[in-house]
Amino acid sequence: MAEDSTHAPSSARGPRACHVVHDRGSAEIQFSRESTADLLASGGFFWLDLDQPDADDFEILREVFGFHPLAVEDSEHFDQRAKIDDYDDFVFLVVYGASPDEDRLVEVHCFYSERFLVTVHRDDCPAFADIRRRYQKRDEAIDRPSLLLYRIVDGLVDSFFPILADFDDRIDELEDEIFRQATDKQLQEIFAMKRLLVGMRKAVSPQRDAFAGLMGGVAELPGLAEGDERYFRDVYDHLIRISDLIDSYRDLLSSAMDVYLSTVSNRLNAVMKQLAVIATIFLPLAWLTGFFGQNFGYLVRSIGSWEAFVGIGVGTELVALAILLVFFWRRGWF
Repeated sequence: MAEDSTHAPSSARGPRACHVVHDRGSAEIQFSRESTADLLASGGFFWLDLDQPDADDFEILREVFGFHPLAVEDSEHFDQRAKIDDYDDFVFLVVYGASPDEDRLVEVHCFYSERFLVTVHRDDCPAFADIRRRYQKRDEAIDRPSLLLYRIVDGLVDSFFPILADFDDRIDELEDEIFRQATDKQLQEIFAMKRLLVGMRKAVSPQRDAFAGLMGGVAELPGLAEGDERYFRDVYDHLIRISDLIDSYRDLLSSAMDVYLSTVSNRLNAVMKQLAVIATIFLPLAWLTGFFGQNFGYLVRSIGSWEAFVGIGVGTELVALAILLVFFWRRGWF
């Protein structure tokens, strides 16, 4: 998600372009006091999508649309918790979807009533493009506003599934790579993926609870027709699936980390065994060097031929080496 820069100056720019869906289809208009007043005066239901708003745009939402100051204040500050707040003549929703950016999340603020739907977001929202194309060639009015809201929320929720499918494939690839050869880069990627999943879980869990409240009658949406609740129940089911997938992939990443640590530990043990063998070979040589480096009278008088050298020196070295090898073999170190 983008950093909160709502109050950045907007001195010299003209009206911001925004997308609108109304009874004449889908179009792009200039977001200004005049254009929004004309939309409200038309009397028909419309969906207005505002991307990357600034302080002037929120003033229009506050003054022209007449939204409650608390709702506009919440919309100005992103990184909100997913929720559904009911006001007198509209409902304010904070909904999350997936986006191909750094944190894989897009936060959308929705002002919904029986007359309009206004969506506000900072990050790119690919799910909205498909919905706008669906309404682009419409010649009739949007007769079911609640169905449009469902499609927007459902599009945002379903956008998590491709991202999570990529996570699933990448986790399998990481496990195979770790078995072949474990590297520090794989461990860093595992930590990065776990951080992304933690961020998704923080966004999805409150969203799931908010729609659970909608199913339980704790929250209400204006203009819901009979049977529309089934659509939002489907959204709630998808959120449960996404939450379960996130928890499953976190467990899989923890297992992959355990595999990485076990692989590195086994590789270290193999290296230590090789070093132990080398040390074992050189230990008798060190003993032999030290033994013959001592000036004992017996050694000086007795070792005067090569037979005595082999018997006392090399023979004792070979016996010591054989004893060590048998000891290691019996303990299963070879």
